[in-house]
Amino acid sequence: MNLQYLIHLANYSDGVLYVLGILLLVELAVMVDRFWYLRRTILRGLVFVQELGSHGRLDRETLNKMTESAGDLPEATLLRMAASHHGQVKGEALASRLEESVLVLAPQLDRRLWLLDTIITLAPLLGLFGTIIGMFHAFSVLAAPGHAPTAVTGGVADALVATATGLFIAMLGLVAFNAFNNQVRQILLQLDSVKTMLLNRMDGQPMITPDNSDKQRSEVLSVARAS
Repeated sequence: MNLQYLIHLANYSDGVLYVLGILLLVELAVMVDRFWYLRRTILRGLVFVQELGSHGRLDRETLNKMTESAGDLPEATLLRMAASHHGQVKGEALASRLEESVLVLAPQLDRRLWLLDTIITLAPLLGLFGTIIGMFHAFSVLAAPGHAPTAVTGGVADALVATATGLFIAMLGLVAFNAFNNQVRQILLQLDSVKTMLLNRMDGQPMITPDNSDKQRSEVLSVARAS
């Protein structure tokens, strides 16, 4: 299969294969862009969640430092919101503001995925359309005098290339679309985890760890005896 034959196939479908080629390029560009962004966000987010989980009580200074270290991660928006309301808003009110930040971040995560969704539906239809046009060209041979009916079979085979190309583009896009949706769900789960951690560490009570549990128990008993 050489370039001249590919041009013949594209012309046989009246240019539909050219359109399918453009859709394939757009699909590959979206796949590379989303794979790089979502995978990077998940890996860095896992490290950040572990770091946040290692803290006990969070004060404003710690929140500001963690916001700077988060950089352009979605978690930075939650930390910035928590730092700005530290000591002013607690409980359900703070949870509502953090949830608001998650909702604002959601469109950023699945950005440009609508292109994949559109290509998955459009590519097979365009392929079928190109095949129908190729069939017109193939059967028009019968109308011309002096042409053997066997010449139709070659034209039908060339016409079916458009449908095969459209199905291939749709299948490739479907696999990528489902994979990216799964990654978006993972990131949203990480954001929910960060929101819960922030609420637990900003409630004004220090977290009891194995290292300081005995000390805290002694302090509580001393206060009880004094009272």
